[in-house]
Amino acid sequence: MNKHDLSLPELAEGAQYCEVAAEYSGQRIDNFLIARLKGLPRSRLYRILRKGEVRVNSKRVRPTYRLQAGDRLRVPPVRLAETGTALPPSEASVNTLSKRILYEDDSVMAINKPAAMPVHGGTHLHYGVIETLRVLRPALPQLQLVHRLDRGTSGCLLLAKDLGSLRELHALWQAQAVEKRYITLVQGEWPAACTTIETHLVKNQEHAGERVVEVSTNEGKLARTRFAVLERYAKATLLEVTPETGRMHQIRVHCTHAGHPIAGDEKYGDAGFNQWIKQTGLRRLFLHAAMIRCTLPSGQLIEVKAPLEPALQACLQHLEIAPG
Repeated sequence: MNKHDLSLPELAEGAQYCEVAAEYSGQRIDNFLIARLKGLPRSRLYRILRKGEVRVNSKRVRPTYRLQAGDRLRVPPVRLAETGTALPPSEASVNTLSKRILYEDDSVMAINKPAAMPVHGGTHLHYGVIETLRVLRPALPQLQLVHRLDRGTSGCLLLAKDLGSLRELHALWQAQAVEKRYITLVQGEWPAACTTIETHLVKNQEHAGERVVEVSTNEGKLARTRFAVLERYAKATLLEVTPETGRMHQIRVHCTHAGHPIAGDEKYGDAGFNQWIKQTGLRRLFLHAAMIRCTLPSGQLIEVKAPLEPALQACLQHLEIAPG
């Protein structure tokens, strides 16, 4: 077996080991394994990571662990789906993404992600943004997500075309040197004085097995989000949101924590408000990644913007603007 790769057909027989090559340094271990364990449901992959069945240098690691050159990786026996059983992305999905490329150069691509498409395929959906783009651009085998958006969130999503660019952008993310702005509609009248929320966030396991994020007094990771009011409506407020950290479900949890959940949020939102907002025709989460801006180490400025989706614009047109 090549020490830099996994002998996939043998994975059902016994644990496999590989040494991480320098070209993969800085890549998240979950993304590294997703690209190699074709046919393994993502739910199963994250389960073996959480249970510590995957080891790096004989130690447990989180799914967010970034590989280092020379790391020795152990992968437990897993049964992969037969080659060819996964359905390819539909032609309609490929065509949709081909029209949603916002920016592209030799190292980076940015797209306007549709709200209904996950960034990765999973157990019940064999394809997502990354799988679809690889079909659209077969000449880019190293294409990787730089960050993630929830399935229900639309807007700016960055991808790196090679591992060197991926490492550069990950370093900027870790240094909080990437500016991101979102547009969201929340329940009620957002207080003008509430311009920043800073809390610790912790991931918990729901009784149904679904991961949720909760505010904690002293556990978990620190999360900080800035808010600015764009428009006030009779029963809702349109906000511009700037997350200064990049925690899972950060904006959604902070809005709910403030007492103003996001419209259409089935996980953290208010059922009554969601039912009311459906009268406007809204059938999705009202959260849109409107802009991303960063400067690469080379000095190149990357700034991409995604206009508000038509479904979100239509929702706002049905709302009554609050008096003066």
